[in-house]
Amino acid sequence: MAGRIRSSDIDEVKSRTNIADIVGDFVSLKSAGVGSMKGLCPFHDERSPSFHVRPQLGFYHCFGCGESGDAISFLQKMDHVTFTDAVERLAARAGFQLTYEDGEGATDHSNRARLLAANAAAETFFQEQLGTPGADPGRRFLGERGFDQIAAERFGVGFAPKSWDALTSFLRGKGFSVEEITASGLVSQGDRGIYDRFRGRLVWPIRDVTGQTVGFGARKLLDDDKGPKYLNTPETAVYHKAQVLYGLDLAKRDVSRSGRVVVVEGYTDVMACHLAGVTTAVATCGTSFGVDHIKTLRRVMGDDSGKGEVIFTFDPDAAGQKAAMRAFAEEQRFSAQTYVAVAPDGLDPCDLRLNRGDDAVRRLIDAKEPMFEFVIRQTLAAWDLETVEGRVGALKASAPVIADIRDPSLRPGYTRVLARHLGMDLAEVQAAIGRAGKAGSRQTGPRSPGSTTEGEFPAERPASLRDLPSDPTTRLERDALMAILQHPELAGRELVQRAVFTGFGNATLAVVRDAIAATLDSFGTPNWFARVSETVPTPLAGLVQQLAVAPIPERADSELTGYVREITVALIDRDLLRQSHDMLGRLQRIDPKERESYRALQGELMALEVERRRLREG
Repeated sequence: MAGRIRSSDIDEVKSRTNIADIVGDFVSLKSAGVGSMKGLCPFHDERSPSFHVRPQLGFYHCFGCGESGDAISFLQKMDHVTFTDAVERLAARAGFQLTYEDGEGATDHSNRARLLAANAAAETFFQEQLGTPGADPGRRFLGERGFDQIAAERFGVGFAPKSWDALTSFLRGKGFSVEEITASGLVSQGDRGIYDRFRGRLVWPIRDVTGQTVGFGARKLLDDDKGPKYLNTPETAVYHKAQVLYGLDLAKRDVSRSGRVVVVEGYTDVMACHLAGVTTAVATCGTSFGVDHIKTLRRVMGDDSGKGEVIFTFDPDAAGQKAAMRAFAEEQRFSAQTYVAVAPDGLDPCDLRLNRGDDAVRRLIDAKEPMFEFVIRQTLAAWDLETVEGRVGALKASAPVIADIRDPSLRPGYTRVLARHLGMDLAEVQAAIGRAGKAGSRQTGPRSPGSTTEGEFPAERPASLRDLPSDPTTRLERDALMAILQHPELAGRELVQRAVFTGFGNATLAVVRDAIAATLDSFGTPNWFARVSETVPTPLAGLVQQLAVAPIPERADSELTGYVREITVALIDRDLLRQSHDMLGRLQRIDPKERESYRALQGELMALEVERRRLREG
């Protein structure tokens, strides 16, 4: 095993990495001012974006939960890998060869990297097998559902041969150990040892949002296969079915751009939608649509405006209706509007495309109905509306649904719809909905920014921008430090050197100022900001990172230099003005008879005024 990665190599990897690209694999980022980007925090559930990224400095900070760091720590937290693993992944992405302190070249000793490599090798093996004579059942299955070879290649579909150890032997030949193959979930353990988990099945690679294959889904093809219809990779260090959505790696750009996502029920449905032009389709992988899936989608969508759309497609059978009600139970976690699309004649998107063409799939999505309308109809369908008891029961069951509608402007309309369906007096229905609302709506939705629950934040929070006073003096000091930390090259060393030796009214910001002053020897170098962060006391490190990512006033690039210099000059000018005021007081207290002292002080006062004028004039 190689030794520790050289410190200089770590710095080089950081300098070659654009943190916006790394974060952008998980979060939809939008401009938040000059040199700043923002999105929904991947570390806590929120409705409005408070997660800021500063690409130029290579840092991120969430003003909601306080998480902050660089590209390395981001990968560590998102993918639960070690520091070394994260550096190696970024180095590989940047095409940089790492060197270790014992002099060896980089060797991939990351457990996660080995599992991903094993999955990638297995994917290649399955794809190659799809072209063999033994894979005829798989090719026939695809053909019968309207998928040709090009479609199979586009989605990476492969075939697992009907063999106990074909994949195992292939992976062993590629240098993977039995332990690594087992940990990847590609084999099962029996009385006689390990054997291939997928045998005689059509196989789909399941990829994370970055496009790395983390697992597989396999469909039964043969009559003598006694296993379930669909078999997935078990939970592993890299595959967590509750967090993965099939097809999201292909759909994420269009989802982010359009603010729309279509949630279907299976792998072939995703394929059919994408081939029909609905390129925002995704599916769960052998599990119900849940909270973690919602968090993933909200980050990719940038779901904070309420203008997005989440469209669920469900089979009209009992299982499909049950799935719809489960999805509705979590509906309020979205800021986007939610809809349901149910195909005619009980056809899923794959069968719909096969029987009626691509246009029918697109029409299905366009003909969506609001989730609340769908749920109300499903709720009413469970009651006999021909009886008084049935109508009363239906009202009691439906009233909480309408009471929970997020947009209050929609409730009156749905109240009238329910009254019409039940044939009941509008006032009676309104009263029932009012009682349901007072009884308490579902509490599963996202909390507003700043709200907390037990355990969400530590008992003692470190210094934060939100804790700073809002008086003009503190605002000037805060904004000047933000400009200096974010754009040191625009402020320039000379101005910064003068600014950090001015007096500060806020004691907390004065500590940050002192840290800048103490690191001026490395000002302008790539690691200068990191040195500032390391110089301040630990409780203030988060504040430094917040100052480095907080959005400064929106300005065109041509105006940015002017703003940075103006705010820095304003800080210096304020100090010169204070000195001038002090001198005026001293001048008034001097006895005019002491002419020499009087003239000397007058000269200093004039010199200060000249300096202020020159400073303001640039």
